[in-house]
Amino acid sequence: MTDAKETEVFDWFGPDAATFGDRIAGAREAAGMTQPELARRLGIKIATLRGWEDDRSEPRANRLSMLSGLLNVSLPWLLSGEGQGPEEPGPDAALTPDISAILLEMRTVKTDMMKAADRLSYLEKKLRQALQG
Repeated sequence: MTDAKETEVFDWFGPDAATFGDRIAGAREAAGMTQPELARRLGIKIATLRGWEDDRSEPRANRLSMLSGLLNVSLPWLLSGEGQGPEEPGPDAALTPDISAILLEMRTVKTDMMKAADRLSYLEKKLRQALQG
């Protein structure tokens, strides 16, 4: 018989829980690298890597391949969270259903905010074009 309050393991890097940037940061940390170190090894600026980790931009295909190799994760995992990725936090990171729900809601809010920011950028561009035309 199972207890209704039994803890469940949170899928830290799954497609519903993590963004592309979250997976880069998680894999980088699992590999024991700092942002400056990974940026140097990729031949990019730290600001570029921060943009990727903050989901403000995405790397080109050649950098994706380098990332997956340097971080020892599969390309599908990096893009979608499915496939070979780093070890997830251990059993001491088991979360209650309440905490899992909060984390998922936070992820949803973050995604909504990013969509709103993209929409705002689009409208700003449209306004500038209208003012110039």
